[in-house]
Amino acid sequence: MHILMTGASGGIGSAIRKRLEDEGFVVTNIGRNSAELECDLADSAKLARKVSLWLEKNSVDGLINCAGFGIFDPHETIKPERLARLVAVNLTAPMILTRECLKKFKNQGSGHIINIASIEATRHAKFSAAYTATKSGLRDFSLALFEEVRQSNIKVTCINPDMTLTPFFEPLRFAPSSQDGAHLDPQTIAESVLFVLKNPAVVCDITLRSPRFGIVKKAQK
Repeated sequence: MHILMTGASGGIGSAIRKRLEDEGFVVTNIGRNSAELECDLADSAKLARKVSLWLEKNSVDGLINCAGFGIFDPHETIKPERLARLVAVNLTAPMILTRECLKKFKNQGSGHIINIASIEATRHAKFSAAYTATKSGLRDFSLALFEEVRQSNIKVTCINPDMTLTPFFEPLRFAPSSQDGAHLDPQTIAESVLFVLKNPAVVCDITLRSPRFGIVKKAQK
């Protein structure tokens, strides 16, 4: 199977890519620094053009939208350009990539779309209004899209991971605790993706929680 994905260069996405390639999948990554399909996910028009041209020349069986970043600040302190980029990368890019791939999937009569959202898509946390909006939007998009395309033999899945020990938290003021059970490992999400892809049923929505809750607040510079 050939999988087109975003976010495969690090964190959860890197673990997903490695696990899938170990199983014989072919993975093509889209991103600003990708050697395979280079594009800024925030540049919607260019992204649509590039992927459309790529799909004309390549086969694809699945799409995994994994790229994303977080902003966890008082909403009035976030600059408009940061808000625009957050929405573009976390929500608009997956919707555009889905649009392009759906044309291909419907023509071939099959396909699988997997969106990596967040635990924040299922709850409401302080200083997370903008990030939560993008991830809950991605989750609702996934669930509604499944109802739209299920008669076309196209599967749609949303995965909502709890806090995962990755570089995602490096620019943030907090991070998950490194203690056992207080975070998820990227490999756990990767195994879930493999389970979803191999399952004959449509797994529409998965929320993965760590056994315990624990965060570490970083010293302010």
